[in-house]
Amino acid sequence: MARAAVPGRLGERLRWRVATVLERRRETAAAVSIALDVPGWPGHLAGQHVDVRLTAEDGYSTQRSYSLTSAADGSRIELTVQSVADGEVSPYLAGQVAVGDLLELRGPVGGWFVWRPEQDTPVLLVAGGSGVAPLMAMIRARRAAGGRSPFRLIYSVRTPEDRWYLGELRRGDPGLDTTFLYTRSAPDGWPRPPGRIGAADLRTWGWPPDFFPECYVCGPTGFVESVADQLVTLGHDAARIRTERFGPTGG
Repeated sequence: MARAAVPGRLGERLRWRVATVLERRRETAAAVSIALDVPGWPGHLAGQHVDVRLTAEDGYSTQRSYSLTSAADGSRIELTVQSVADGEVSPYLAGQVAVGDLLELRGPVGGWFVWRPEQDTPVLLVAGGSGVAPLMAMIRARRAAGGRSPFRLIYSVRTPEDRWYLGELRRGDPGLDTTFLYTRSAPDGWPRPPGRIGAADLRTWGWPPDFFPECYVCGPTGFVESVADQLVTLGHDAARIRTERFGPTGG
């Protein structure tokens, strides 16, 4: 089946560009959102990612992939980076990069795990930890486009201190419902005890299968596989479940 093209010709998206850091915003003790100006940026869809490359003075270089977290906005993009112990890229981006610094990146990359503003069906977003990053781009793209497609976000984290974008999610948007789940410790008085996400959570805070929602699941491999299997067991159409996994990469 043919798919619609993503923004930007292939050659343009695979070309390394020099971006300027415009802003840093701390999300948690370990995670920072970074706004960048990318001259000639070809545009992107919510759910895509970029490759970021760092090069040392001796010529050694390394790169990592990070989800775009912003809606399309001219040459401005945003990423959120969580520092990984012993990582090569994330500790620098999350802890050292400063406003005015230059970074090399290329993209956007990816065309399957994306949401387009013209979609009008209900959407279920299920995030595990930092897997909320591309899903936040979808929420922001919906807001920017004035979309009417109803969204539900189920966001599973270890502790309350691990939540990204908390202020923005608490403010909310019309047609967006957000539910936080906790696996290690929950806020005092929280109605659900800490524990892994289960079918009951997806049934209670997700969409019924007969609403035919588009489902986007992102997080660690085990989390994604478990949620996707549970959604199918609940009766959701497997063809409407899009997944993106991440695992240890060295940061």
